[in-house]
Amino acid sequence: MKKIIKLLTVCIIAGTLSSCATVFGGQTTTYQRTKPAPGQPQRRIRGVALVCDIVLFWPGAIVDFATGAIYRPE
Repeated sequence: MKKIIKLLTVCIIAGTLSSCATVFGGQTTTYQRTKPAPGQPQRRIRGVALVCDIVLFWPGAIVDFATGAIYRPE
């Protein structure tokens, strides 16, 4: 019984500490990963994922921006 509780606790903590867009946003495209060149339009951000990152665990937003998952796919 203790093993099940420990496993459940670890899963809940891992889910809480993860970034929303990286986990729930699906695969990232090359459009999301590449930075736009000067003069090109900026990428749009997924607002819901950003708000969830800030509310649940703000360092998750850093992971989302680093992986490019926070940006909407084109």
